[in-house]
This record gives sequence, C-alpha cells and structure tokens, in this order.
Amino acid sequence: MNEQSARAAATPADQYVLTLSSPDKQGIVHAVSSYLFMTGCNIEDSQQFGDHDTGLFFMRVHFSADAPVTVDKLRASFAAIGDSFHMDWQINRADEKMRIVLLVSKFGHCLNDLLFRTSIGALPVEIAAVVSNHTDFAELAGSYDVPFHHIPVTKETKAEAEAKLLEIVREQQVELVVLARYMQVLSDDLCKQLSGRIINIHHSFLPSFKGAKPYHQAHARGVKLIGATAHYVTADLDEGPIIEQEVERVGHGVTPDQLVAIGRDVECQALARAVKWHAERRILLNGRRTVVFA
Repeated sequence: MNEQSARAAATPADQYVLTLSSPDKQGIVHAVSSYLFMTGCNIEDSQQFGDHDTGLFFMRVHFSADAPVTVDKLRASFAAIGDSFHMDWQINRADEKMRIVLLVSKFGHCLNDLLFRTSIGALPVEIAAVVSNHTDFAELAGSYDVPFHHIPVTKETKAEAEAKLLEIVREQQVELVVLARYMQVLSDDLCKQLSGRIINIHHSFLPSFKGAKPYHQAHARGVKLIGATAHYVTADLDEGPIIEQEVERVGHGVTPDQLVAIGRDVECQALARAVKWHAERRILLNGRRTVVFA
C-alpha cells in the first residue's frame, strides 16, 4: 500500500443521509443512484417503499463521500433532481447530532431515561435544554449539565409560555421537541409551527381509559396487555402519526402499582426508539401515518 492509499484508508469517508418522498414514478432510484455515482459517492445502505394507497414513494440512502465535499454543495447539486421528481427531500451529515429539547411535568421516568441514554451515547442527539412547568427536575437536569428552564403555564399565561418555548427552540437551533410526559395540551398554532418536529408519548389505553389513573382503571378491567405509543403531535389531541408502540403482557396477579411501574418502562422504551429513529432521519411522514426505515 502506497502512502496516499494509506492516508485514505486511515481517514474515514464523510457520511451523509438522503431522505425523500415523492409521487411514485419510474426512474427515481436510477436518478438517485446515478447522481451519487457521478458525484463520487458510495451507497452504504438504501431502503425504499412505495405506498400503493397514497401513490407516494419513500427512500432513505446512507452514503459516503471520499472526495472533499460539503453538505451545502450536495444539496445544491441534488436540487435539480428533487425538482424534476417533485420530491420533498433532505441531505444531512450522518454524524451530526440533532439538537433537541425535552419537556416534562411531574413524572420524570422518560426524562431520566433520555438524559441517561444520551449521556452514554445511545442516542445521537444533543439535549439543548429541559423545559418544565414545574421545578421538580431542575436538579436532575443539572446533574447532566443540561440547562433547565422553568416556564409556568396557566390558562392566562399559556400563549406567553409557548412563546418562550419557541424562543428557546429558535435560539438553540432545536430540530426536535420531545414531550417526555409533559402534561399540557399544546395550542393548535404551536402544533402547526412545529409540525413534524414534536414527539409525544402516552399509554396505549387511550381512548379506552381516559382521565386520572389509567393504569388503575385498566387493572379494574382486568387487562392482559398494556402498552405505550410514541407519535408526532398534531392539533388533534393524541391522534398524530404513530411512530412506535411497545407492549407488555401482564397476569391477573399484577397490582395497580406494578402496572404503573411496567407502564413506565414501556413508555421509556417506545419514546427512546422514536427519538433515535427521528434523529437518524429514519422516519418519513405519509399523511396520517409514518414510514419508518428502522
């Protein structure tokens, strides 16, 4: 191996992710692969799906570039292809950690789980801030060196509180807002401004067991299966596109408190996977559904 080859082997190629959705027609895969070949890029992994119901085509391509190139140049050179196929597309660096904000109220299990997973590198994100309408978890956020913002919310101050949240999102260049058991209903306007950029977690008993203590209600009904659903937030409460669901079977001897504990674990698992997949650009919106290239 000569010196130049040795240097190339020692220097890993830059990694990128292209995601796209478009009306399904012939030639999309050929156009994408030809573009990457002509620009000196190599496909590391490719996934695609054509939805016959919606007539849309979805694709995620992880590729590397040995030659010096910037993400801006890749975007500029791909734009003509995107336009020709009427694509909704993005190109991002694969190693770039997504900046997120975590919202929480009084239940901290999901918050603690996401903070820990991020700290050990299990999630490809950077937590820009923790926002809460209470002060309970200020110390927890501080233990991970994450800024904590206390934004109280009342009926009279809701608009002001959401404006402060949006200010944090803009100033910190946040790409994703995660409701880690944040027990406030977001306004229609906020949902629209952050469309496709807010993920929520809730127990899958909705709408069967509404209101207070859903796990206790489920225990009274003798449920045999409990679960949690991670979904994007829309103006329709708890009806946004589903990203991930997790379930756990339970027996007749499980107490209400044990159901709560099991439910918390299930919520953490489903939410963590949803956040990871979003940060890795693996989720594409398909109307009221999602395409997840996990």
